[in-house]
Amino acid sequence: MSATTHLLYLHGFRSSPQSAKAVLMAARMRERHPQVVWWCPQLPPSPAEAMAMVAAGTAGWPRGGMAVVGSSLGGFYAGWVQASTGCARAVLINPAVHPARDLARYIGEQTTWHDPAERFYFEPVFVDQLRALAHAPPAGRDRAMAFIAQGDEVLDWREMAAWCAGATTTVLAGGDHALSDFPDHLPAIETFLGLD
Repeated sequence: MSATTHLLYLHGFRSSPQSAKAVLMAARMRERHPQVVWWCPQLPPSPAEAMAMVAAGTAGWPRGGMAVVGSSLGGFYAGWVQASTGCARAVLINPAVHPARDLARYIGEQTTWHDPAERFYFEPVFVDQLRALAHAPPAGRDRAMAFIAQGDEVLDWREMAAWCAGATTTVLAGGDHALSDFPDHLPAIETFLGLD
């Protein structure tokens, strides 16, 4: 499989391109892999709008050189992107595997993690949109990689591990939802993406 030439990063619910992982990965691409096309968009709250934006933004990308990395809800989205585009590789970080179920309790006004003054309304129809985006679990150890923290305080690591069974999966003892030791895993991600 050829090296990644185009890399998409998808942040999680209430997150942004200012997340620690997104910022670190953007810097890594800029410094070590400037030839790679990098895109980390601010996703709208509507799952349907978010995936329409991603589909439009990556429409011209070569599928054989395209990869996607996603964290939490972004991990669910990353799986959808791979399933719908057939892109070469996906990296899922503590992926939300049942987002329609889990986010139903967040209907209403929400604040963003990186700017609590910024608010958005998570509408009931967004849960239906998540249901409509449901896709098969990742398959192919050379096509999908997952990092799952047993200490995730938001999502059940057992559900994540079961859903990602067909991927190259690393289950981490302890850890947290944010995967605070993300820098330690960057070399393995770069190798998987064919960038080392």
